[in-house]
Amino acid sequence: MNKAILSNEVQEYISNHLAADVHQLAMAKSPFHEVSSAELAGQISGKNKSIKKLPGWYSHDGIYYPPLLSIEQCSSEITAEYKSSLAIGDHLIDLTGGFGVDSHYFSKKLVSVTHCELHKELSAIAAHNAQVLQRPNVRFLATDGLEYLKLCKENFDTIYIDPARRSAAGKVFMLRDCTPNVVANLDLLFSKAQRIIIKTAPLLDITAGLKELRQVSEVHIVSVKNECKELLWILDRDTPAGQNIKITAVSLNETIKTFSFYRVEDGLQVSDDTPVKGYLYEPDTALLKSGAFNLIAVRYNLKKLNPQTHLYVSTDMNTSFPGRIFKINSIFSTSELKKRKGLKGNVVVRNYPDKADLLVKKHKINADNHKFLIFTSSKMEGNLVIEAEIVQHY
Repeated sequence: MNKAILSNEVQEYISNHLAADVHQLAMAKSPFHEVSSAELAGQISGKNKSIKKLPGWYSHDGIYYPPLLSIEQCSSEITAEYKSSLAIGDHLIDLTGGFGVDSHYFSKKLVSVTHCELHKELSAIAAHNAQVLQRPNVRFLATDGLEYLKLCKENFDTIYIDPARRSAAGKVFMLRDCTPNVVANLDLLFSKAQRIIIKTAPLLDITAGLKELRQVSEVHIVSVKNECKELLWILDRDTPAGQNIKITAVSLNETIKTFSFYRVEDGLQVSDDTPVKGYLYEPDTALLKSGAFNLIAVRYNLKKLNPQTHLYVSTDMNTSFPGRIFKINSIFSTSELKKRKGLKGNVVVRNYPDKADLLVKKHKINADNHKFLIFTSSKMEGNLVIEAEIVQHY
């Protein structure tokens, strides 16, 4: 950590060059003797990367940014704030602290937080930023979190861990393939805390994760603007074996919307013989990840278009629904489509044989910010096109 970067002159330079080409800047001669051009470019890139993801960091003077990979891998402020609500007790240890965003938000809810980070420089950066952001109740240890847990005499109320994938191969991975290996260390973790919160990438299959873990009480599926960001696994030491697991899909947008259910509630049968009229409902990606396709219809009094089409219709509009809602203006068959000219709208394809870009080219569809052409399939009418306007965004 180069403390010369924190001087007033260098900080002012960084703020004045946020629009600069960092690649050219990195190749040019640095105006500062103790700070290289590469370091300046790195700080500018890190600050720019934080504009939307970490606005609290971006808006503060004197923040020191790590390499971009650390910023890309850390939680966003909005997801970190949400997961802080899942911690229990007064004392938490973050075994994989990284840039310190999660620890920062945990410290707002708990009495004390211990931040462990194996890489000494990243630990020093996180500690410095905690001082700038006035989080005095976070203790920073430049050490392996699991090794510290094995040797320390302390107990905690909550343990938080964000294991990293060791391999990028394949779309689905196992928790035991991550570092640290949470599965192999569950006994240690439960000996030190009542609750364990594990963050994983959203591509982990929920059923597969439940087979590897034990004493899981809840699984939270978190999305931001219809992009599934993370899975949060809540393990409680006192959870009895075989207890029904609560699944919560949460959409973090301008308003927070949640959909919770117990796994025993899944498997309901719903009608999919329904005319297409009124309003069309498209679930948020977190809701789809939950797999509760029929339960969605029951909870919100909706009808499915097709067993394989996760779109729903209703004559009523329910703004509590986590997802987009469209007002249906008209529908027409694919044979009618060929006769239509001057088509306008954003093209959406759901369970339809052609791809969006091909349909746009084939039917000469012009873009429109307010209108939508939804190519899909219903059980009653087969392949069809729904002309609609959006009335609720994600």
